[in-house]
Amino acid sequence: MTSTAALRTDLAAAGFTVDRLTALWGEEAAEALHRGQRVPAERALARRDADPLGTLAALFVLGRPVGRDAAAAALPTLGLDGAIELGLVHAEADVIAPAVDLRPYAFVDALGPAEWWIVSDLGELALGGALPEDHVLGVGGASMTLSGLMLQRPVRSALDLGTGCGIQALHASRHADRVVATDISERALRLAALNAELNGVDGIEFRLGSMFEPVAGEAFDHIVSNPPFVITPRTEGVPAYEYRDGGMVGDGLVAAFIAGCGAHLNPGGVAQLLGNWEYHDTADALERVRGWVDASAQPLDAWVIERDTEDAAQYAETWIRDGGTRAGTPMFDTLLGAWLDDFEARGVREVGFGYVLLRRAEGVPTLRRFERIHGPLGDNGAGLGVHLGECLAAHDAQSALDDAAFGALQLTVAGDVTEERHLWPGADSPTAILLRQGGGFGRVVGADTGLAALVGACDGDLSVAAIVGALAQIFEVDEDALRADLLPTVRALLTDGLLHLP
Repeated sequence: MTSTAALRTDLAAAGFTVDRLTALWGEEAAEALHRGQRVPAERALARRDADPLGTLAALFVLGRPVGRDAAAAALPTLGLDGAIELGLVHAEADVIAPAVDLRPYAFVDALGPAEWWIVSDLGELALGGALPEDHVLGVGGASMTLSGLMLQRPVRSALDLGTGCGIQALHASRHADRVVATDISERALRLAALNAELNGVDGIEFRLGSMFEPVAGEAFDHIVSNPPFVITPRTEGVPAYEYRDGGMVGDGLVAAFIAGCGAHLNPGGVAQLLGNWEYHDTADALERVRGWVDASAQPLDAWVIERDTEDAAQYAETWIRDGGTRAGTPMFDTLLGAWLDDFEARGVREVGFGYVLLRRAEGVPTLRRFERIHGPLGDNGAGLGVHLGECLAAHDAQSALDDAAFGALQLTVAGDVTEERHLWPGADSPTAILLRQGGGFGRVVGADTGLAALVGACDGDLSVAAIVGALAQIFEVDEDALRADLLPTVRALLTDGLLHLP
């Protein structure tokens, strides 16, 4: 039995799962851990007898040393020597200290629920200070966002650019026959390979190098990347964390990814990434992103969604704290000054964050969407990868149809769509009609009575053209004019998933 197989056996035997850990210290302590507070979980552990699950939780999740006997009892198959050899722990006399963070990670995708164990570097809580520049990040909010967005259609090949601990490569392996994972960090690649082996995932090839250099001359059906997109001043004394800093000025890394990805996509292949973009003076940042797409040497469909913005000071504070430097310290103030000097010198007033989906067009690009969706997502963002896939398929289907062919479709209303009508007391007609999407991106579409009536009649029995004809008679308006007014919006509702194809 290999060391990783022995570790897998011990973790399974201890019940080292998300549900069991939550039950171990309770929902409130689990939520506190997500906020970076471990005291409630430690208090819960102190109130129970020691067992393998509690020992593993204290050691690898809370980052606390444990006794040698307790550690040996929690890892009977691997043994302490095996744990040291794998780089999981340090032995200090009768105390075993953690060398890494190791915790369960549960998720649901198109194939159903699953759970893995993920090894990464110890975080700020365990280290008690700022992170080292070669820190390998575990599964954080950005990682879960990207994995949730990932298209899950079966493909032959996938590339995870900037794999870190390997979490996106693991997700990609669930729908790709072959996965290549790259990173500039040798340590990240070692931990990513360990995670793949620990979870019994085969078919991932790990390569060292920056951006697309390790895959020169190769093309893939799916590229995913949570790249080191954080905008960092190129100033001496400012830490350049490998997991988040690509070494370029401003948002140059996202621009470089967009410029280079087309050459590494097969026709019809899709690239998905998270990114930041700068607002310079009065310019619109999404127009800058549009310019990057338009400048690509290969024709690209593009769908860019800005999810949030932060002003220059907020952005700097966020990422300084992310590195483990606490507010109110001299170092924090020094770093904040460096960030603000950099932004001021380049005219940056604000930074946007969002999702980028690019597709190698097989002809003239038909998809160009640059939009802002700030605020909550539908169903808390669950199932976005499946939703995106359905939206792309709907876009492709309707964009290939002229108005006559589109009018022949018999559409249905998505099951998560509700209609809201707002009326003044005593009024006969609504002052506002809203179509609200419960899942997906949680879109809210304003409708007039004609559009609301058309959507309400989409039950799969009547064609769009038949519904428009009937409404023209009811409202006593010209049918051609009504069709011209309604069809563009109906096409958009189909692409956005509020309406479905038969």
